[in-house]
Amino acid sequence: MNDLLTIFRALADPTRVRIMLLLLNMELAVGELAQILDQSQPRISRHIRILDEAGLAERRKEGSWVFLRPGKAPQLEILRRLFRSDDVISSKQALADQVQLSLVRKARAEMAERYFEAHAEEWDAIRSLHLPEDDVEQAMLALLKDIDLGHMLDIGTGTGRMVELFGPNSQRVTALDKSPEMLRLARAKLLGNESDQTDQAVLARKTELKLGDFNNLPVDDGQMDSVLLHQVLHYAQHPEAVLTEVSRVVRKGGTVMITDFAPHDHEELRTAHAHARLGFSDDSMKRWFTASQIDMVQSRTLDGGKLTVKIWVGRKSGLSQIHSSSDADLSNNFPQKRAQL
Repeated sequence: MNDLLTIFRALADPTRVRIMLLLLNMELAVGELAQILDQSQPRISRHIRILDEAGLAERRKEGSWVFLRPGKAPQLEILRRLFRSDDVISSKQALADQVQLSLVRKARAEMAERYFEAHAEEWDAIRSLHLPEDDVEQAMLALLKDIDLGHMLDIGTGTGRMVELFGPNSQRVTALDKSPEMLRLARAKLLGNESDQTDQAVLARKTELKLGDFNNLPVDDGQMDSVLLHQVLHYAQHPEAVLTEVSRVVRKGGTVMITDFAPHDHEELRTAHAHARLGFSDDSMKRWFTASQIDMVQSRTLDGGKLTVKIWVGRKSGLSQIHSSSDADLSNNFPQKRAQL
């Protein structure tokens, strides 16, 4: 009863109802809410505190930004139907807020476009050294096509491409990056309108973007069913320590996929692009997997450029045989997908 009264009190203010309507569309920063509602940030923060205490909204700090999303109050699922009723969403105030929300989406998209334009030459220079990304992605998809990804962790999500690729076959997604700027890019790309039933909206609802470092993952032990590191490990000063952290957060029987470069001598990637490691050998990767209690079940070699791309797939304990082949298919060694919810 007390929880219900707290919720009703929290909603007994027009501004807080407007905030809830906006958060049910998409995750928003405090500054973005202040812009949409044309109110000061301190005033918005006071409303947010009340919604947070009622379990209707929750705050998440990302660098110097604070983001808001719907909370975990069980009553919220019932309230969603009321918030999305025709009378509410077609009201004059709600429609005006939606116009302002569209401007926030536009600003995010323009920010992402500016970033891509500024870094296009840099990324194209790296991509030109290996076979097309589409070929790499198709190989990754083939290796995991029969795997139950469950709750997937994408480490170093960058622009969120791995979430787009594997998120539809996951039950939940946590996308992690140490750069607030990259998370804002991923948010502009991935988290659009969560209130409709499009594939993009479904993916947005089950995806959480999180600030964090691969040396100290902000994830509880054994919480993840699958972990992806796509072109990320070469930034690690101590890759073996990263693999130990990955092993900690993945459940027994869970899947680990690492996509990176084979050993190479392109020193410019170290000096110009901050690569700490110039690729990885199969022997090194097997040794780190074994030390981290991850059994390597398959590796793929993708030639076709100055850089050779490697894909290593492992399972957290249980498989003793190690295979290294560009042709072997050991997907039957993995648990099959559960029916998607």
